Amino acid sequence: MRKQFLFSVVLLFITVTIFSQSLPKGITIYSEAGKTPLPDVTVYTSDFSFAEITDENGFVSFKNLPANAKKIIISAIGFETKNLMLAEITNTTIWLQSKITTLNDVVVRASSKTGIFKTISDLDIHIRPIVNSQEILRMVPGLFIGQHAGGGKAEQIFLRGFDLDHGTDIHLSVDGLPVNMVSHAHGQGYADLHFVIPELIDKVNFSKGPYYSDKGNLATAGYVAFKTKNYLEKNFFKLEGGQYNTVRAITGINLLPSGNSERNQSLYFAGEGSFTKGYFDSPQDFSRFNGMIKYHGKTGNNSTLTALVSGLTSKWNASGQIPDRAVADGTIGFFGAIDNNEGGNTSRYNATAELMHNLGNGAVIKNQLFYSRYLFELYSNFTFFKEDPVNGDQIRQKEARDILGYNLSYQQDNNIGNKKGQFSTGAQLRYDIIDNIELTRTKNRTVNTQPIMLGDINELNAGVFAQEKVVLNSKWDIAAGIRLDYFTNKYNDKLASAEQSSNSVIVSPKLNLNYRMNDKVQLYWYSGQGFHSNDTRVAVVQNGRDVVTPAWGSDVGGIFKLGKKAMLQTAVWYLWLKQEFVYVGDEGVVEPGGKTQRIGWDLSLRYELSKSLYADADITLTNPRALEVDKAESYLPLAPRFTSVGGITYRKEKGWNGSLRYRYMANRPANEDNSVIAKGYFVADAAINYTKNKWEAGISVQNLFNTKWKETQFDTESRLQNETTPVSEIHFTPGTPFFARLSFSLFF
Repeated sequence: MRKQFLFSVVLLFITVTIFSQSLPKGITIYSEAGKTPLPDVTVYTSDFSFAEITDENGFVSFKNLPANAKKIIISAIGFETKNLMLAEITNTTIWLQSKITTLNDVVVRASSKTGIFKTISDLDIHIRPIVNSQEILRMVPGLFIGQHAGGGKAEQIFLRGFDLDHGTDIHLSVDGLPVNMVSHAHGQGYADLHFVIPELIDKVNFSKGPYYSDKGNLATAGYVAFKTKNYLEKNFFKLEGGQYNTVRAITGINLLPSGNSERNQSLYFAGEGSFTKGYFDSPQDFSRFNGMIKYHGKTGNNSTLTALVSGLTSKWNASGQIPDRAVADGTIGFFGAIDNNEGGNTSRYNATAELMHNLGNGAVIKNQLFYSRYLFELYSNFTFFKEDPVNGDQIRQKEARDILGYNLSYQQDNNIGNKKGQFSTGAQLRYDIIDNIELTRTKNRTVNTQPIMLGDINELNAGVFAQEKVVLNSKWDIAAGIRLDYFTNKYNDKLASAEQSSNSVIVSPKLNLNYRMNDKVQLYWYSGQGFHSNDTRVAVVQNGRDVVTPAWGSDVGGIFKLGKKAMLQTAVWYLWLKQEFVYVGDEGVVEPGGKTQRIGWDLSLRYELSKSLYADADITLTNPRALEVDKAESYLPLAPRFTSVGGITYRKEKGWNGSLRYRYMANRPANEDNSVIAKGYFVADAAINYTKNKWEAGISVQNLFNTKWKETQFDTESRLQNETTPVSEIHFTPGTPFFARLSFSLFF
């Protein structure tokens, strides 16, 4: 008996030894169709004692794999799920076959690293890919945009009870490049995403609220981080044409041979050209040209380089905002203009390089350098003849800017006692050099009638952050983080011949808690402080006091898998902002704000109606209010209170595809006492495509039912040339009428 026992122990020891020796350090996962590595693939054990995601090269380490693990599951939206016995892994390269995901395949799993919205985001971009530049930001549930200056100006953004103007409280980035422009000629946080070619978007990572330590300035209502493709599976050429003399052409070309085996490097070029006269009575004559060259590849066994150069140039005319009374009395039509000389031009050129290195101890370090050159010139007229009855109130906002920056991140798995943990830290540096930022009254774009603001700005933001995530058990994980930001602001006022400066510091703590109840339910509580900086011209006037505005927020919610065909995410949330000082770029003045709060409820539902047919709906209810003022005067102008977006999508890899989508924004206050209302709207869009291996053809329609709607609205005091006194009322930009476009794509 003793000999049998000893023999069994020796045999078990030999088996474990052989298994441990044969188990690889990790696996690399590739797409079978494109031969490209797959990032963000979830690799986990059935009890979730091990759950990791692949890096940019498709690699996942087995360092933290439990010794008693027998099987792993590999899951990614858009690909077949694989179950692998560890003892049978003989090749470290794993191939996944693409497929249209069913909701039965989706795993309910979020963490402090990926965020609660990752599943929704990946599912949305898989089921309903981005098809035009307007759809880029609309991938975020509950986010609305509005264009009100001819297509070339950055969109107005609405999210979680915020009228974000052009980006005051949402942090936007593309491949690590900041999109928001601080201390911008038109307004703080101005975020122009038109330098992104929609067909190149690979991932849209986002979160609502100020809960992530690696996201700094402006990340109060939330953040959106876009990632462009590292690889083109195929070369393509796409041509679009539609109403209002609209033409758009896009191409993407691989500059390195793809081959038939796994691809470890890529170099491609993409270009886009767009033109339209627009649907306004005055021709818009909008044109835009984009280009990008991107490289991604290994520079050694453990290092990867990603580098890109991109550029945008555009120009346009605009009809601007028009007053209700001029349309009502027939002075102009619904698509008319008071000042036909509005418009502008802008350009942006970017260069960035990121080196990712897997260290021998399992840690990952990333170093990124970036540079942007940005030019902006905008002509607007919001008040017509109120300030200057002779020449009119047209203004020019203009700047030339250089942005230099550096991002560092370091991440390593560790242990806190007997608990598994993950430590991450980093540093971020951004320096804006803005020359001749101006606000000038003009006439017909050619004559300067009055200088209002002119100067140079230097703004530095340095931030450091750290976070520790601890996996308490297979159900609970908690993450605590902290962030410190330092600002230095300098303004050289060329009209007053004066130079001013200020310094500011803010510390932002974060705490996130996830509870995985079972395979179908995960609950969470996220809380923390974020902030937004104010314009440098505000900072120097206030001498650093209250110019970095803190925002405290909290979300309580969950993500639920309902049966095999439905996914639901919902949350109740709260956001509080301290005293603000706002630089009004259209007038060159500083306006003190006040404390505000927003309480809301979000719901996102994804439902598989039948094979290849999906429905989705997002609903947001918000009560946005100013604090420390009379209740009757506490409304926040233009802040959305009820919004909903959704639709039905038919999705197959080949053959017919289509969608019917809607967006609805309810009436909302246009001023502080709710006596003026910005009217809501309901607009529907549709698209249908037919896809083959070598080509695709389609038609898309915006505003399918030709609804007459107001895309942006403001309660503005203005004076028309024939009026003796100013009038305050709604001024608006009309929304797109029925607008059909045909498209044809070749793949080669």
